Amino acid sequence: MGINSHHGLLHLNIRKRIAKREKFPNPDKKLRRLDNLVYTIGIIGPMMALPQIFKIFVLKNAGGVSFITSISFALFSFIWLIYGKAHDVKPIIITQYIWIFLHLSIAIGALIYGTSWW
Repeated sequence: MGINSHHGLLHLNIRKRIAKREKFPNPDKKLRRLDNLVYTIGIIGPMMALPQIFKIFVLKNAGGVSFITSISFALFSFIWLIYGKAHDVKPIIITQYIWIFLHLSIAIGALIYGTSWW
C-alpha cells in the first residue's frame, strides 16, 4: 500500500464520525444527566484553585507554589484545549479555557510573590 492509499480510510473514518454526531441535549435521559454532570464538574473543578489564587494575590503569599508546575499545567491544559477543539467537545473546551487562565494566574503570582521558581 502506498502513502496515498490511507487517505481513503481516514476520509471514511471522518465521515463516519460526522454522520454519527450525537444530538445535544441527548434524547437519552441518562446521557443527558451525564452531560450536565460533566459541564457542572467542568466549572466547579477549576474553582478548587480559587483559594490558592486568594492566598497568592490577597495575602501576597506564594510560599510553596511552583512557577514551573503552574506553567506546565497551563501547557497541558492548552494541549487538552486543542484536543477539545479538534473533536468539538464543549466540556473540554470550556474547562480548559478556565484552567489555562487559573494556571497562568498562579504562575504569575508565583513569580511576583514567590521565593523561588521551584
